[in-house]
Amino acid sequence: MEFVTLPGPHATAVLLLMVFTLAMYASERIRYETTSLLVLTGLALGFHLFPFEQGGVILAPSEFLLGFGNRGLVAVCALMILGFGIERTGALEGVSRGLASLWKRSRSLTVLLTLILTLTLSSFINDTPVVVMMMPVMLGLAAGSHEPPSRTLMGMGFAAILGGMTTTIGTSTNLLVISVASDMGMEPFGMFDWTPAALVGVFIGVLYLWLVAPRLLPDRQVARDVELARVYSAQILLGPGSPAIGGTLSAAITRTGVKLRVQSVKRGQGVVLSPLPDLRLLEGDRILARDTQEKLRGAARSLGGALVAGDDRVASAAPLQAGDEQLAEVAITPVSGLLGRPVNDARLETRYGVTLLAFRRFGEAEEGRGQDFGDRRLEAGDILLVQGTLDNIERLRSSADLLVLDGAIHLPRKKLAPVALVIMLGVVTASAMKWVPIEISALLGCLAMLLTGCVTWKEAGGALSGKVVLIIVASLALGTALARTGGSDWLASLFVSLSFGAPPAVVLMSLMLLMAGLTNVVSNNAAAVIGTPIAIGVAQQLGLPLEPFVLAVVFGANLSFATPMAYQTHILVMNAAGYRFGDFVRVGVPLLFLMWIALSLLLIWVYDL
Repeated sequence: MEFVTLPGPHATAVLLLMVFTLAMYASERIRYETTSLLVLTGLALGFHLFPFEQGGVILAPSEFLLGFGNRGLVAVCALMILGFGIERTGALEGVSRGLASLWKRSRSLTVLLTLILTLTLSSFINDTPVVVMMMPVMLGLAAGSHEPPSRTLMGMGFAAILGGMTTTIGTSTNLLVISVASDMGMEPFGMFDWTPAALVGVFIGVLYLWLVAPRLLPDRQVARDVELARVYSAQILLGPGSPAIGGTLSAAITRTGVKLRVQSVKRGQGVVLSPLPDLRLLEGDRILARDTQEKLRGAARSLGGALVAGDDRVASAAPLQAGDEQLAEVAITPVSGLLGRPVNDARLETRYGVTLLAFRRFGEAEEGRGQDFGDRRLEAGDILLVQGTLDNIERLRSSADLLVLDGAIHLPRKKLAPVALVIMLGVVTASAMKWVPIEISALLGCLAMLLTGCVTWKEAGGALSGKVVLIIVASLALGTALARTGGSDWLASLFVSLSFGAPPAVVLMSLMLLMAGLTNVVSNNAAAVIGTPIAIGVAQQLGLPLEPFVLAVVFGANLSFATPMAYQTHILVMNAAGYRFGDFVRVGVPLLFLMWIALSLLLIWVYDL
């Protein structure tokens, strides 16, 4: 083992700050954003008070703030907005319905296709919106088959991470590693340069998630009591083009793909028919159903109808047509002027410019079955599902009659779904063909999304994650400080010294395992940006090509499977399926080691180490 001299005072201070940062990220005692801001201000103030000079050049404190203009960060932010555009336009809704249909035929095949679809999408879109889009699909499939979602949801979340490591734009981690390596003089990777090697490892990971992981996961029963769910009464109006006209009620329910709880069928004025399975449906019939708003909306779409509440005057607004509208839940207040009025007489359309879609009353189960709830008199605490423009719903907040509950739901702009898909395809193609760098093609894509109305400026701002931005900038600042003060060279020398005499293959495997361990306790972006200078330093000191060691950092920093805090989407999956910490360890640790061995051997073979 070679002797390694101690680093200088500035490098020592930066190394201590790095340890502090990693400890704070791991402990989560304060917000990630606060820790990141502490790092930025600490570096800037510290180097202002104690200047660092090397080769006659002083390291300006303002250099630590250049991360806000880093091309990697620009690309990450632009891709966040593009991913939101895909989600906002409902571009993948048809795929979700196709999976639901296939689930009835073969559950195993549907799980495999879901894994493949998830990892394919996450190769080009940020992992978080992919998981957000796919999670309701998986929950719905599990609920429809009366199976616990814990059997499949974790596999879907892990598949998003596997897909993210296959291209340069798959995750912000990949983009940051490429950006830092490029700043250090390395030739940038193309979008698909490492894809073939990564796909071999991903293939092994998918087989594990499909065949092994469900057997390791327990049945976690999440409390989903019907009385706790938001169950509404609503009417589905069958218009002239409805495919359900002329068919039976049973066939219509089957077409919806859910076990819709039909209470009656209203025909004409005052005619209420019992929900017999062989009842023939006619144009203008209104199917009175009681279910969650999500299922009611889906059933209305499947039947080519519209949700209405009360009389036909409400239906004239043609609910569930997107535009800039959204859904919101509003409660009747104790001082509301609507108290005692029938639902039919609420006249929300003329009073507030919103359309009443559905009605629910807390504590009420199935009483009133078969009755037209339009005649029910409103009471304090009743919940109404309404649709309207953002401005009109915001106007409701100043009304004493109604209380707008949290969680307004934006309706997808389905007419723009093909436009959003073409824009995303154009971004990927332009970058893959090396016509323009990814940060430029992603910015052009954002401009196209805004100009075509796929997203608004307000939505674009909401799509950006302040936490991600600050973590990236703080990580870049730490990376700059390490590189300029010699701290990264010292760490590289220490790593080489500890692995002295080991074959290059062992050094590479050790580096990837180090990154894998680090990314499961701290931010993967922080691990990647800190690890990239070390990887380049190790390769240079060993006289070996830089690419395999930089890829060891890319792959290792993406192996965030072992703990629920290792990746932001894990928390979403954990809450939805009722997972515990040990569930991630049971499934994630074997996957981590499996991918580590497979990817390490692939790099060793490809680069002949």
